[in-house]
Amino acid sequence: MSITYSAPYDVPGTDAVLTEEALAFVEELHVRFADTRNELLNARETAQAEAAASGRLDFPEETQQVREGDWRVAEAPASLQDRRVEITGPPAPAKMAINALNSGAKVWLACLEDALSPSWRNLVEAQKNLHDAARRTLSFTSPEGKEYSLREDVQLPTVVVRPRGWHLPEKNITIDGQPTIGSLVDFGLHFFHNAKVLHEQGEGPFYYLAKLEHYREARLWNEVFSFAEERLGIPHGTVRATVLIETIPAAFQMEEILYELREHASGLNAGRWDYLFSIIKYFRASGEQFVLPDRAQVGMTQPFMRAYTELLVKTCHKREAFAIGGMAAFIPNRRDPEVTQKAIEKVREDKSREANDGYDGSWVAHPDLVELCAEEFTKVLGEKPNQVDRKRDDVSVTASDLLNIGAAEGEVTEQGVRTNLYVGVYYTAVWLSGNGAVAIHNLMEDAATAEISRSQVWQQIHNATVTADTGETITAELVERLLEEEVGRLRSDIGDEEMFTRYFEPAAKIVKDLVLNQQEYKDFLTLPAYEILQ
Repeated sequence: MSITYSAPYDVPGTDAVLTEEALAFVEELHVRFADTRNELLNARETAQAEAAASGRLDFPEETQQVREGDWRVAEAPASLQDRRVEITGPPAPAKMAINALNSGAKVWLACLEDALSPSWRNLVEAQKNLHDAARRTLSFTSPEGKEYSLREDVQLPTVVVRPRGWHLPEKNITIDGQPTIGSLVDFGLHFFHNAKVLHEQGEGPFYYLAKLEHYREARLWNEVFSFAEERLGIPHGTVRATVLIETIPAAFQMEEILYELREHASGLNAGRWDYLFSIIKYFRASGEQFVLPDRAQVGMTQPFMRAYTELLVKTCHKREAFAIGGMAAFIPNRRDPEVTQKAIEKVREDKSREANDGYDGSWVAHPDLVELCAEEFTKVLGEKPNQVDRKRDDVSVTASDLLNIGAAEGEVTEQGVRTNLYVGVYYTAVWLSGNGAVAIHNLMEDAATAEISRSQVWQQIHNATVTADTGETITAELVERLLEEEVGRLRSDIGDEEMFTRYFEPAAKIVKDLVLNQQEYKDFLTLPAYEILQ
């Protein structure tokens, strides 16, 4: 086999990132683990079809002994003991990475997945920035001459890198002409260049694992970590991984996922937006009882979401792992203090609920929210770094509780459909332009929220859902008309015809194909979008 890359354009730092030795390491990972990864992706399709047909999921019978067993995950290193506030964001461009590192958060989730569009430029720049961040040399000078550098007066956050999910390819790095696996490229390049440095500092390497749907996928990651540690001479168990429980099948396998990774596990995260997307995707054709209200009405207090979040805390603390709360998607708007104040109150309420539920920390998407999140967790934690000792034995969650979607309060409205179409097209266009996250109407939208948006519309058409505000049945014809109107509104809102033609028109075509094609549902909108991404 032979690994190579084909750069669609020049990016500074390419030679330093894609060295012959680093690519050889990625090739080793691919050759050793690609077949298992492919088998697991095929198994996803079978599992989803079975669940969709029955409208049910349950805790696996074959792993009952794991759930009843007496075991714990490995003790967390000192640099991961306090995770009360984690800021999320992409490691490219450098300015955003520096702002995250200077934010005062305890952890920076450096996201190569939902918050980063995997363009060639972003792939190279992100790895270069992570390399420099590990060595505390990251800096940036803007075209206007403004200099950005890492602060020396605060403790920088611990960096936890989130590689792409198992499903995503890397088309620009190939082996014998075939795309490599995006997750192994992201992990492999970061580990090869930084593992020894981070280990010597006691700062990692640490990872977040995205989109897992089965404990066997966690087992595969554990095998990857063990091989990588041995290959580069890093002590076994140095890697620590936090798994996002952001798919509905994973919610039924939390203990098993921790068990498979127990020598490398750090905790679980309540990835709330992808979790909603997964519920819609998994049960999109299973009947009206799985049709959720408008996205804006599905908060964390809905009964099925409470069941999921409380089970996560109980599971983690039973195994002495960290439970990390979900994203506060709100983005402060300093030009609109009234709207900002109301939203901040909601964020504070959300973080207070998580802290009092037993979570050890939570996510924010903006530096202005770091202090707020820290305050709410400190009210509960005091001087303690975490509350892993709070076992939540009072929590009892059944399979029916997790699947009680029909009890969700709220309505489906035409305005909700319009918002979904607007956000779906807007985000996809921004993703095609090379940005993986964008603020739309004071909310941080990433791939997860865009997936919810387009999947809800597909499901509503399939189930002939009737809107509460207009009384119309949601049909393909209605959605096509609303999409055309929302695209027109976007054209007016954007106001840049060249940008609209280059990015928004192809984005609108992608979203249209995704929501109107009732014969085939695409598992991820980023897959067709990636085909035209540069």
